[in-house]
Amino acid sequence: MPILHKIKAYLYDNVLTKDNPNDYIARTVSERPLTVQQICEAAVNRGGADVSASAMAHATELFLKEMAYQLCDGYSVNTGYFTASTTIRGVFDSPSETFNKDKHSIIFQFNQGEKLRAEIPNIEVNILGIADASTVILQVKDVKSGSVNDLLTPGRNLRISGSKLKIAGDDPAVGIFFTDTVSQASTQVEVSDIVTNNPSELMVVIPALPAGTYQLKVVTQFSGSMMLKEPRTALLDKVLTVQ
Repeated sequence: MPILHKIKAYLYDNVLTKDNPNDYIARTVSERPLTVQQICEAAVNRGGADVSASAMAHATELFLKEMAYQLCDGYSVNTGYFTASTTIRGVFDSPSETFNKDKHSIIFQFNQGEKLRAEIPNIEVNILGIADASTVILQVKDVKSGSVNDLLTPGRNLRISGSKLKIAGDDPAVGIFFTDTVSQASTQVEVSDIVTNNPSELMVVIPALPAGTYQLKVVTQFSGSMMLKEPRTALLDKVLTVQ
């Protein structure tokens, strides 16, 4: 079977498990995120789609909007390329307990479908070796909801796992920040809200962020044996959501 796609990845120390201190995980070298419009333009320019990119984008937005509406009514969706469903998280202590937004949460789950899974044999993975020993965020977990790399619960704890994340240094840029993906406004975690400050793990209280999507950024001068002259920045390659 011909190889149609290539993915590049670096290896990082696996700080997410404790059983083997010498193992690694691969992290894909992320290309820029594509918008609906950019994908539709690629479908026309590369794939020879028989409609204009603008018409395809308009139809796609209509589909996604209706899909979201149906998901909110509890329907599951199977496009062939991915499945989507609505899930309620949280514990109900008795049969008579009702849904409580302070205790329970609603999330939408997306998983690969058969058509997308069928493309996996066509992908070649190129491991580029061990990544430069720099600051990196590998995973975040919203402790309240249990969500990984997805949801944020303002006022509750967020566990940030990675390498060389310890917040240290007197440069004004040092800190932990949540940047609104739309307005680009940045909210810094107060120093007193950094509960755990270790090289491989940070635990912070999430600021009072309004509903929206955010990118997590950690800036530090920590390097291990010595402090860096210039701060180093790590960005989580997933968008986080406050509902």
